[in-house]
Amino acid sequence: MDILIISLAAFLTAILTFFSGFGLGTILTPVFVIFFPIDLAIALTGVVHFFNNIFKLFLVGRDADKSILIRFGIPAIFAAFFGAWILLQITDLQPLFSYQLFNTAFEVTPIKLIISLLLILFALMDLIPLFERIRIEKRHMPFGGILSGFFGGLSGHQGALRAAFLIKAGLTKEAFIGTSVVIGTLIDFSRLAVYSTRFLESGLIDNLPLVAIATFSAILGAFLGNKLLKKVTLKFLQQFIAILLILISIALGAGWI
Repeated sequence: MDILIISLAAFLTAILTFFSGFGLGTILTPVFVIFFPIDLAIALTGVVHFFNNIFKLFLVGRDADKSILIRFGIPAIFAAFFGAWILLQITDLQPLFSYQLFNTAFEVTPIKLIISLLLILFALMDLIPLFERIRIEKRHMPFGGILSGFFGGLSGHQGALRAAFLIKAGLTKEAFIGTSVVIGTLIDFSRLAVYSTRFLESGLIDNLPLVAIATFSAILGAFLGNKLLKKVTLKFLQQFIAILLILISIALGAGWI
C-alpha cells in the first residue's frame, strides 16, 4: 500500500509541478513522512527529486537561458552548499511556536516562516495588475540565486523562490522551464552532496526498491507534463505559479509542510 500511494503521489505531483518548476519535493515529503521517519523521508524525497530533474534535463535542458544560468545558477550552487552546511549545524533549532489541529501537532519554524512571507510577496507581484509589467533585470539574478540556493540547502524549498524570480525575468515559457530545471538539478546535486553524509545512517539503502519505483513514477509524470507543455500559455503559467506560491506559503507558514 505504501508503494502504491507514494508512486501515485509522485506521478501526479510530477505532472502538476512540471510547469511550475517547483513543488515535487515540497508535496512528496509529507507523503513519505506518513510511512517513514522525517530524516529518512527527506533523504528518499531528495533522491527521487534529483533523478526526476535529471530526466527533465534531457527533455527541456536545451531551452535554458545560458546568461541566466550563469548569473543565477552559479551563486545558487555555492549558497546551497552553505545552506546545507548550516542545516547540519542547527538541527536542534527550536520552533517559534506549536499548535494542535485535528489531534495533530504542527510546528512553525523561523526558516519556514521567512520563506512563507517571501513567497507571498512574490506571488502578489504576479496577481496584482499594478506589478504585471515589473521585470527582474539580469543584474539582479545573482541575488535571486543566493536566496534560492541558500534556502534550498537549508530547508529544501528552493524551487518556489527560484520560480518567483525567473518568472519575472522576461523568459519564454520554454526558457523558463528549461532554465529552472537546469538550476534545480545543480542545486540538488550541491545539497545532496552534503546530505549524503547522513544517508547511510537514515536507512536510505534499505529502501532503494521504493526509491526506484517512486522515481520511475515521477519520470512518467514529467514525460506527460512535457507533452502538455504546448497547450500552456505564459499567462497561464504566471497565474498558476502565483496561486501555487500562495498555497505553498500558507502551508509553510502554518507548519503543515
